Amino acid sequence: MGEELKVIVFKLGNEEYGIEVEKVQTIERMLPITRVPKTYTFVRGVINLRGVVIPVIDLRGRFNLPEGEYTDQTRIIIVAVNEMEVGFIVDSANDVIDLNTDRIESPPEVVGGIKAKYLDGVAKIGDDRLLIMLNLAEVLKKSEIIQLESIED
Repeated sequence: MGEELKVIVFKLGNEEYGIEVEKVQTIERMLPITRVPKTYTFVRGVINLRGVVIPVIDLRGRFNLPEGEYTDQTRIIIVAVNEMEVGFIVDSANDVIDLNTDRIESPPEVVGGIKAKYLDGVAKIGDDRLLIMLNLAEVLKKSEIIQLESIED
């Protein structure tokens, strides 16, 4: 029997994704983002969250998905990756679920246009719902983290 994971469910387009709750610091509404020159195109800039400067990444841009409009539902999910806080812009973050690890299968080569290296797996929820589990370590490669750390300084 697998163990239970608490997972935050968020959307990009029509797809649902999951991040383990323990990796999420907070979920914020859109905040003013300060652009930073000479960064990756998917890095939107930085935000000042309660006195802490946090780099912000647009996950749509990271996964080469078409850009979307920011709405009242748009959220910034602040996650901890390698002892660094990073914000992910998502279309909406609307659910926390309990997920048994037995329900997570290895990812196929491509899911929703996203390469398997960014995924930890795909979870079946009910009969007709799939949840794409993100691999945060791959979403942010070491070289990119080094560049983001220089933004924080």
